[in-house]
Amino acid sequence: MSFTMLAVVVAVGLIGPLLALPRGWHIPVVLGELLAGVVLGKTGFGYFVASDDKFTFLADIGFGLVMFVAGTHVPVRDESLRKAIRPGLLRAVVTGIVATGLAYALNAVFDTGHVALYAVLMASSSAALVLPIVDSLGLGGRPVVELLPQVAIADAACIVALPLAIDPPHAGRAALGALAVLVAGAGVYVLLNWAERSGARRRAHKVSEDRQFAIELRVSLIVLFALAGLATATHVSIMLAGFVLGLAVAAVGEPRRLARQLFALTEGFLGPVFFVWLGASLDLRELGTKPEFIGLGAALGLGAVISHLSGMLTRQPLSLGVLASAQLGVPVAAATVGTTLHVLQPGEPSALILGALVTIAVGVVAAGLAVRRGLVTPKPVSG
Repeated sequence: MSFTMLAVVVAVGLIGPLLALPRGWHIPVVLGELLAGVVLGKTGFGYFVASDDKFTFLADIGFGLVMFVAGTHVPVRDESLRKAIRPGLLRAVVTGIVATGLAYALNAVFDTGHVALYAVLMASSSAALVLPIVDSLGLGGRPVVELLPQVAIADAACIVALPLAIDPPHAGRAALGALAVLVAGAGVYVLLNWAERSGARRRAHKVSEDRQFAIELRVSLIVLFALAGLATATHVSIMLAGFVLGLAVAAVGEPRRLARQLFALTEGFLGPVFFVWLGASLDLRELGTKPEFIGLGAALGLGAVISHLSGMLTRQPLSLGVLASAQLGVPVAAATVGTTLHVLQPGEPSALILGALVTIAVGVVAAGLAVRRGLVTPKPVSG
């Protein structure tokens, strides 16, 4: 990794915003970044070497920040969502049960031994993906309000469960590590809540803004790196550290200045570095040598859609059930962690990403269908 290569990484990362530019397509920015990494990485020209230690370290920082931002997107302070937790929780649980049954069926067909991993993947949702789609299309009404906690619960639960599912032989060790990170995250929430209630955070914010110290950003990065260090020491992925800190910040209330700073740091630099690195680490040519993994990816995507259609049992509109299946964070995390731990077969990480792309494509179509079915926020009548 050199400055020249880093410049190329950031430059090709601009493919993400270019592909996401047409609003009607609802394409996540990260897809273009992944594509750039695939073309210039192991699958394509080989310019990016994902095994480079410096590249990997920068990508790890980006991974932690991406999961941090994903955690801040979980609407834990929204009062209307709290009232809809019961139906959302019920649907998330039923989805998990159906996903587990389908995971056993997939393992019987493909014989990879990753039942728990497939169950987590098919049960997951992506709050960072679904919420922007809901906002951009103006989706609303009681069914949509009930959808959001369902997505948030599934997202959070699957991120916590993923370290246990991806490496079952070491699930006990991972559980202890995850517990340590969760306890530390709870401690961070207590401290942040005290700082907010006592006014210490506002005083620090005023000084930071007047003197341009960026204190909140510095403190956030210190805590993130400390939690990431704890996660690494206890053999847990740093994705959990980032997500837990994001939840803690969301629960207290993220300051706007900090949100802008984190957005610039993550979306402008380290996030693209991570997704380009991930694309570079994938070898899609392995799908050609193992065509059955193309079927696995498609089956995981369709299995996720079928699992979330179980919401129709509780009268959830079909379009919203399909939209809830849209996912990216958990499959990306699974491919990243699985590659790092060497617990996935060659081509399997690419299959996980393919499954995620299937859910995104189907979810975008379902969102458009929800608009046509009138599941939108009523416009105020002008007097």
